[in-house]
Amino acid sequence: MPGWVLQSRDEPPITLRLPPGSIKTIGRTARADFIVDAALVSRLHCRLTADRSDQLIVEDLGSTNGTLVNGKRIDRVILRAGDRLKVGRVEFDVSDAWTVTPSSPEPSPTS
Repeated sequence: MPGWVLQSRDEPPITLRLPPGSIKTIGRTARADFIVDAALVSRLHCRLTADRSDQLIVEDLGSTNGTLVNGKRIDRVILRAGDRLKVGRVEFDVSDAWTVTPSSPEPSPTS
């Protein structure tokens, strides 16, 4: 399925999936689409827009502690696969749904 996947480095990891055409908010209140109950996350922290042209846009929603992409505070930016999105103390790795994660080698066929 095309779209975007954001996965935290926490244990257990938090995984957020955004199909094309979706608009989702991240925050710690029940009004947020993705609830992230962690330190320094605002009630409605940021908005993620996965537009139909296969771009993922993040916008800060006036959060107290800011939204960071690759260590820089942003207001609005287009995310790319490989970027790191930080919301409060939670850091997400951004990947597109087409990215294949390394796995164990395939068993060799037998004759």
